[in-house]
Amino acid sequence: MAKTVRSRADEQFAATQKKAKQFVKDKDKAWQELTDRVAKQKALRLAKEAADQEAADLAAAEKAAAKTKKSSRATKAQ
Repeated sequence: MAKTVRSRADEQFAATQKKAKQFVKDKDKAWQELTDRVAKQKALRLAKEAADQEAADLAAAEKAAAKTKKSSRATKAQ
């Protein structure tokens, strides 16, 4: 009878250990998915910021070129 109780306890312990390992595995998977999603969002945000900065630089360069062109016309007219 003592073996039966012990074997049952061992089985319950093994089942608990298996559940604990699965829980840790699932938690690690969820954490990795979250980390991947955050990294992807950060990459997208940085790419958008770089594109916005490039567009702003281009617009500023065009504005400066137009201003220079205007001032050179005014100088030629005098």
